[in-house]
Amino acid sequence: MNANHLFEKIENSSPIDFGDIFNKSIELFKKVWLQGFIHLLISVVVVIPLIIVMYIPIIALASIAGIEESYGGYSGQMEGVSIGLAILFVILVVIISMIASAFQFGIIAHFYQVCKQEDLEQQQNSNYFMFFRGKYLGKILVLAIAISVISIVAMLLCFFPFLYVLVPLQLLGVIFSFNPDLSPSDLIKASFKLGNKIWLMAFLLFFISAILAELVGLMACGVGIFFTVFFVRIPVYYMYKDTISFENESESEDWNALVE
Repeated sequence: MNANHLFEKIENSSPIDFGDIFNKSIELFKKVWLQGFIHLLISVVVVIPLIIVMYIPIIALASIAGIEESYGGYSGQMEGVSIGLAILFVILVVIISMIASAFQFGIIAHFYQVCKQEDLEQQQNSNYFMFFRGKYLGKILVLAIAISVISIVAMLLCFFPFLYVLVPLQLLGVIFSFNPDLSPSDLIKASFKLGNKIWLMAFLLFFISAILAELVGLMACGVGIFFTVFFVRIPVYYMYKDTISFENESESEDWNALVE
């Protein structure tokens, strides 16, 4: 689907039905809850080592501070090293945050593929890293950076602009998942077009789904949250399906065959 066709489908889409999407999401969750946990586990396994690497400069700074204190003062050389490590820490935070965000974005995009396969009873594909190759790798990094920049700018402006961009940014992952060949600018434009059209119902679905996922997870001795956290992604899948829909019921299977 090219960008103009995607925009046209968004403009001509019908309003989404809160109750219908919510009920369908619960039914689909019964089928994909384990896959949601696996996707979360993959994210944690990759992101935690990145966070550990990020804190290496802090450990170094603490060690230098201890050495300086033992000598009873700060030397010019030590102070220069401390400043250099502080700058390195800031750079590492930015780089690792972008890498972690891009990885999570790609994993979530694959989860939407799983949702479609289960929903349409298609052949399953366990290639969790299907978006981490070729031109798609650079694209998810660009989109992750764009999400961070848009979120930061919205938060700096005020609380309400952040609430507004929350819906389009949540939709960006599912739009990318089923239209990975579009440019980042077209994907962002499409997410805001769709977000503007269904904002209220989408926001309510996000809010209610998040509360339900947390409550059910906490009732399961707290650890259940690891199995319910991806429930909030399922209504997003149905928002895409019920508004943009799919050109061909087998198009995901064709796409999966290409990336295996």
